[in-house]
Amino acid sequence: MKKITELCKLSSAILACALSLAVNAQMRDRARDTMATNSMPTGGMTSHGMHDSDSSKMGNMAPAMNGAKMDTMASEMMNAVAPLRVGSMAPDFTLKTLDDQSVRLADLTAKSKVVLVVLRGWPGYQCPLCSRQAHDFVRNDKNFKVAGAQVLMVYPGPADDLRAHAAEFLQDKNWPKDFLLVLDPDYSFTKTYGLRWDAPKETAYPSTFIIGKDGKVAFAHVSKQHGDRVGAETLLKELHPAMPMM
Repeated sequence: MKKITELCKLSSAILACALSLAVNAQMRDRARDTMATNSMPTGGMTSHGMHDSDSSKMGNMAPAMNGAKMDTMASEMMNAVAPLRVGSMAPDFTLKTLDDQSVRLADLTAKSKVVLVVLRGWPGYQCPLCSRQAHDFVRNDKNFKVAGAQVLMVYPGPADDLRAHAAEFLQDKNWPKDFLLVLDPDYSFTKTYGLRWDAPKETAYPSTFIIGKDGKVAFAHVSKQHGDRVGAETLLKELHPAMPMM
């Protein structure tokens, strides 16, 4: 009799355990079915007033949109180039003059040192400090020739009418035939050199470099303001310390 009682208790425990497992399994199945119903298109309307199929599409678009945003951020970080430093190689570039002649940096450095001046160009007006700096260089054109340096100035700005603005910039400069002025429409060069001043009514950080015949930067000055420009005398001393000013 005692054994029969113990067997009954054991049977009851086994049944209770089995019932509990069955209930839990049923609850999991219901939860899974609910999730599947919410994620699968049924042609009905959601609580936000759109079809489930549209909701599913939106759900699929979200990861893609996030991925596109991440790709854009990664691209911007990769394109965030630091300005040139002394000793670094100057990236080669090709820009055009006002008469549509191509000027390549590597072709110039193959012949001589290059004094590269990046102007503010066209921020919506002709920069008076750029004009002052250019006049200073023009007055010393013979000194730059004696020092064996090619002067190359870059005029950046929006592509629309940039050629006309650059022509206006040169009108009162008595521009030497040995000097070069090239255009940087839409800042392709400026961005490559890490000099884009990305603010309203701005174009590029006014900068001056001396690039040797080996393509390396021998002098670098980047101004994060309108002033602080490098004068011709400073550069001539860098190019030829013993050369008397003419």
